[in-house]
Amino acid sequence: MKFVATCTVLTLAAAAPSLADEVTVFAAAAMKTALDRIAADFEAETGHDVTLVLAGSNLLARQIIQGAPADIFLSASAEWMDVVEAEGMIVPGTRADLLGNALVLVSGNPDSQPVRIGPRLDLPQLLDGGRLAMALVDSVPAGQYGKAALTSLGLWDGVADHVAQADNVRAALALVSTGEAPLGVVYATDAAADPGVSVMGTFPADSHPAITYPVALLTGSDDPADRAFLDALSAPAAQQVFRDQGFTLAP
Repeated sequence: MKFVATCTVLTLAAAAPSLADEVTVFAAAAMKTALDRIAADFEAETGHDVTLVLAGSNLLARQIIQGAPADIFLSASAEWMDVVEAEGMIVPGTRADLLGNALVLVSGNPDSQPVRIGPRLDLPQLLDGGRLAMALVDSVPAGQYGKAALTSLGLWDGVADHVAQADNVRAALALVSTGEAPLGVVYATDAAADPGVSVMGTFPADSHPAITYPVALLTGSDDPADRAFLDALSAPAAQQVFRDQGFTLAP
């Protein structure tokens, strides 16, 4: 039976149950650019096929719990990995924090001037009647981190009614890149991947919970190809790709 869902970044198409030479990776949308490269290199080196299913970590976690055929889960939030683990769907001993990230304010105007992000920032003035693009603030990690940062800095109440929420962080980025929203709150890696936006400032690291990307092998998927790709994600070549995209490496 096929399992189908839709997101802005990618149609989540069902896959047949994984064979020994097939690896299905459910990963946070912010990982797209890096994982495209890593998966292509892995396929060329091993002959295995990698299918990347990219969306908000909340949506992916729910689909995994509902029985979607996934081998590896790479989440942008420890919280959503916790949910999957609580359901007994992670192979014991395979969960690890893989990466970190930063949160930035981006503009679609290449002439935008840098700002210092803090309690004195006048975001409503910068928006000038426009919308602040963010991923869903109550369920998608990038949106949750963004709301936490704005709240801790005392800025949330001033912009809450002007937030344009998107299904995932890449969709929020697209709102800014295409000019539908003048500003957005996204990961630093997303901003680096889109030449249509410029970074105005970085949110203080202590204004939001630490951004971590845990990864784990899912139960029923413990075959050599799955293990090989899980290992490849932390190998030096993949780590360099992640660094090139602006991710930080977990200690």
